[in-house]
Amino acid sequence: MSGLAAKAGSEELGEMPTELIEQSSPQVSRIYAADGRTQIAVMYDEFRSDVPLAKVSQNMQDAIVAAEDHKFFEHHGVDLKGVARALVNNNQGGSKQGASTLTMQYVRMALAYSATDPQDVVNATKDTAERKIAEMKYALQVEKDLTKQQILERYLNMAPFGNGAYGINAASQVYFSKTPAELTVAESALLAGMVKAPTAFDPTTETGYPQALARRDYIINNMLELGQITAEEAAAAKKVKLGRTTKRPSSGCVSVAKNHWGFFCDYFHRWWLSQKAFGETSYDRERLLKSGGYRIVTTLDLEAQSAARKEITERQQDDDPNALMLAAVEPGTGAVRALAANRKFKNDDAEDPKNKLSSNPAEARKGVRGSYPNTTNPIITGSADIPGYQAGSVFKMFTMVAALENGMGLDTTIYSPQRYKSRYLDSAAPAGCGGYYCPSNASASESGNFTMWTAFGRSVNTYFVPLQERVGAEKVVDVAKRFGVQFRQPDDAERANNPEAAHEWGAFTLGVSASTPLDIAAAYATLAADGEYCAPTPVESITTEDGSKVDAGGAACTRATTADVARKTLDAARCPVGDQAQLGSCGGATAAQVRDVVGHPVFGKTGTTDDDKTAALVVGTRSLVVAGYLANPDWAGHTDRMSHGIVNPAVYETLADYMRDKPVEEFPTP
Repeated sequence: MSGLAAKAGSEELGEMPTELIEQSSPQVSRIYAADGRTQIAVMYDEFRSDVPLAKVSQNMQDAIVAAEDHKFFEHHGVDLKGVARALVNNNQGGSKQGASTLTMQYVRMALAYSATDPQDVVNATKDTAERKIAEMKYALQVEKDLTKQQILERYLNMAPFGNGAYGINAASQVYFSKTPAELTVAESALLAGMVKAPTAFDPTTETGYPQALARRDYIINNMLELGQITAEEAAAAKKVKLGRTTKRPSSGCVSVAKNHWGFFCDYFHRWWLSQKAFGETSYDRERLLKSGGYRIVTTLDLEAQSAARKEITERQQDDDPNALMLAAVEPGTGAVRALAANRKFKNDDAEDPKNKLSSNPAEARKGVRGSYPNTTNPIITGSADIPGYQAGSVFKMFTMVAALENGMGLDTTIYSPQRYKSRYLDSAAPAGCGGYYCPSNASASESGNFTMWTAFGRSVNTYFVPLQERVGAEKVVDVAKRFGVQFRQPDDAERANNPEAAHEWGAFTLGVSASTPLDIAAAYATLAADGEYCAPTPVESITTEDGSKVDAGGAACTRATTADVARKTLDAARCPVGDQAQLGSCGGATAAQVRDVVGHPVFGKTGTTDDDKTAALVVGTRSLVVAGYLANPDWAGHTDRMSHGIVNPAVYETLADYMRDKPVEEFPTP
């Protein structure tokens, strides 16, 4: 031993810390629906969840001692005779012997997990005299600080068992689909035997099966010799056949595609990666999520999600290039209750004949796959690569808010002709417009004198463009920003962030800027929340392993407009969906059946873009706002005409399903 210490370097040994800096091993984070019971997904780098020793069967506790360290309960961390024997044998060229006690093995794993760089990991596991001395010194100290039961518990929770299972809790699930408390003698002996070399003793492989069987029986014999089991128990355990399959939950969101929760799960994942509270970089945040052992209760309402997917499936097939996309948001909290589309959230397999080429001919000629029927793109919530879709007249709401904020009333009357020649310059203006933007109405009947109630109810373009002129387009754009529109499209962002450019954005009120169903659901939810914009959030609560609450993900609300302006705007927004305004007369609706179907006071708006490239509807109550788009995510230049006969009922039937059996709540009087 003195010679070994000299070889390791006595000075270096003396400078080593006397206490092991313990780092908790990576733990699985589990994601739940809003009910707090239904697991949506698990996130991990290593599939592991720690469990107290009291919840590990005595069979397993005995088996690991029989497999790795017969004198575990006798020594003080180091088996000196064993170390000396191994050193003599190894130096004389004999077969390798380890002589590491369970405590020393635990130290080795703890050092690897507490390493701050890859070289430290290598050093912690390298087979050298220096490492052995370090393990011995730490092991002696660990035995002073911890009981044998505490060491055994930490060892079992940290050990690798192969097939992606780390720790005894995960191993029990992966190999036997049971808890550690239920492990039998045969099962315990198999798992204990795998710790030494998980790949070599893997019972699920052709080469590993016979070795796993032999090692299991060897450990059963050891258990018998140590008096842990009887001869009858040993004989019975050896007769048990080994399983050849494993069951491990997939990490991430693709694994939940069958439940149609994938788009919501992905939204949560992207939200987490955007939160600076979880780390400086997205890499740091990802590692924390996949190793922190968090219990995360999300805002996903399973009934609302199920209703949304059902209504979509009844109207649009998954292999249709046109996507029917729904988002549901709770006013006053920003809680995202549902995200659904006629798509499966899964990776595109180019070999699968069900996966289609892009509907964009130019892309299809290059072999580019479309987003149908499978995609992992955030088509409902948007990203830098998925900026959104033009949604048409749903944007008129922002113009109304701006006008009310600037002293105009809901009864502001404007004569609205079939076609209106604005003061906005337009290089693409048709003949007869003199180079100015000239919007028209959808129907010749939409001309005459209108108020905000009647113009919003019938979606009169030639009312809202002059209204925007009076208030200033830059003020309308500012309202949209305050109400959460993200302006992900670079051209849109450039105009939105330049007041002079925004001032000349004549078509803005008609919804030419890209947005997503989630953007618009959150924007309209602001009206139902008396002018409080609450940023969409997928999280109800985050709890650490020790039960501490993490202060992140709750409602993040700001005052977007006054309660009076919000209530007045909502009063006019009751008109398009067949409800009655409290202060004025509606005089028409573009989706008149909504009020009767939902059976509650409602507000909302339809939206249609040029040539019907997008059809949209947003409808809300005091409890929930649902926005739906029917659009082509792959090709903005498509020639299909989107039908309100598809998107409208998908939206209002989803809301009706959610509101069923809920008490009727009237909106506050403006």
